[in-house]
Amino acid sequence: MSMNVQPDLEFIRAMKEAGGDTLKKCYQCATCSVACPLSSDGNPFPRREMILAQWGQKDKLITDPNVYLCHQCGDCTEICPRGARPGEVLGAIRAYAYKALSWPTALADLCSSAKNLPLLIGIPAAVIFVFWLISGGMHIPSTEKFANVGYGHFFGHWDFRWLSKNVLFIDIIFLSAVAIAVISLYKGVTKLWSGMVATLDNKDVAYRPSVVQFVKLFLWPALVEIVKHNRFKECTVNTDRVKGHLPLVLGFIGLFIVTIYSAFTQDVIGIFIPSMHGPISMWNPIKLLANVSAIAMIVGIGILWMNRTKMEAEGRASNTFYDWFFIWVIMAVGVTGMLAQVLRLIGIPSLGYISYYLHLVSVLMLFLYLPYTKFAHIIYRTFAMAFERYRESSFVRNPLND
Repeated sequence: MSMNVQPDLEFIRAMKEAGGDTLKKCYQCATCSVACPLSSDGNPFPRREMILAQWGQKDKLITDPNVYLCHQCGDCTEICPRGARPGEVLGAIRAYAYKALSWPTALADLCSSAKNLPLLIGIPAAVIFVFWLISGGMHIPSTEKFANVGYGHFFGHWDFRWLSKNVLFIDIIFLSAVAIAVISLYKGVTKLWSGMVATLDNKDVAYRPSVVQFVKLFLWPALVEIVKHNRFKECTVNTDRVKGHLPLVLGFIGLFIVTIYSAFTQDVIGIFIPSMHGPISMWNPIKLLANVSAIAMIVGIGILWMNRTKMEAEGRASNTFYDWFFIWVIMAVGVTGMLAQVLRLIGIPSLGYISYYLHLVSVLMLFLYLPYTKFAHIIYRTFAMAFERYRESSFVRNPLND
């Protein structure tokens, strides 16, 4: 019996560009599956995925939950006798999947290539510049005013107590970017989940969990496991990655809390207490959390930067735009944010405003490009880990048959 396989050549080219250039070296010895804790007798991971990638079967790969469960520990790559680097190949599959699952396709295509880097920086830079220009706030304040209001008048000021002008412009810019990202991720996760469900042996599920049950039984435990970094700690070859990844994740969690607090005080409490629109005191616990989180984020991404450089120098990883763009953007967010704060404290408004402008640009890049870059793995991997629990639960498996 013969089988006609029609490989997707565009997919294979994309794989090579994203770090999967060693794919053709694989000759199916299954050594990688021996090393991988995700592998089982009925699920030879990542050998199966390497075969599908060689055949160009992208539709099966982008909804394969194991692709997202892989933490790229490097164990399979280290022992591969042919130097096929399965971990890098799986990273390349994820890079392609984020592009294929996302919306709108124009933004996804833009984020897929280094040649588009001028546009990737230029679009957010132009957006911030144009809004800064039309806001009437494009001027450097005096040192005294800068000390009092900080960057609170970056987009200008008015006496309307219900909403400051600066907050209005920031909301317009960043909530729009967040809306695009949320819609894109919702569409992508929906496609991913449907595809993962299609891989189940038992497709006739008697009843499905409610939203509350799903969050309690599957999503929340996955989030807890991610924060604890349990699987990263199981790595042997790339065990140092946890030293960078953990402070990075904790830093993002801290900054998320700070962002929610700032939005609530500025947009809600600020309606009744206009003074809340000013800079947060350096001794405010939330400000302390912000600074500690920012430092943790910079330290974490710095460690990952050094690890990536070392791996590339040793020939254990490929130099890819997919990996480096993620590192560059996060480092830019952290460094420009801290620099803007230091310049405010020492009273240099001209350099402070430039740093704050660059900070806004880098934050907008982070939000706007989230669904299409490596940063998206925090969403897709979370739902893949939730699905991992779901497929082993009594919702899918009949315990009487086990």
